[in-house]
Amino acid sequence: MIKVFVDTDVCIDLLSGRQPFNNMAEILFSLADLGQIKIHVSSISFANIDYILRSQYGANHSRKILANFKTLVNVLSVDNKTIDLAIASDFNDFEDAIQNSCAIENNLTTIITRNTKDYKKSTIKVVTPEVFLTKHK
Repeated sequence: MIKVFVDTDVCIDLLSGRQPFNNMAEILFSLADLGQIKIHVSSISFANIDYILRSQYGANHSRKILANFKTLVNVLSVDNKTIDLAIASDFNDFEDAIQNSCAIENNLTTIITRNTKDYKKSTIKVVTPEVFLTKHK
């Protein structure tokens, strides 16, 4: 089974219905729902997603969305080593550095994000949802 790390932006596309990006996110996560891929996200993604969803849907509805979302993904811990790697990285954006370090620490080889330019310094493959889906139909 293909295992991938999905960046927060793609998760938000799915959960907030952010147009026009939600279509690709829906297809990607439907593959996980069907058991064709295994999607991993970092624990900090949940805080970031909740922040966005609360402003759109309110706190109670956001929590319900997150509970359903959790059934589709494997949540990876962000620990001391992950933070140390992120601090030592050359990434400009610290949140992206944490995401990248989390993926590497968990032996994942692909990050799926819409913001590939933010991951230029990654040592693993970084692709958009469209590129991933084109290669994994």
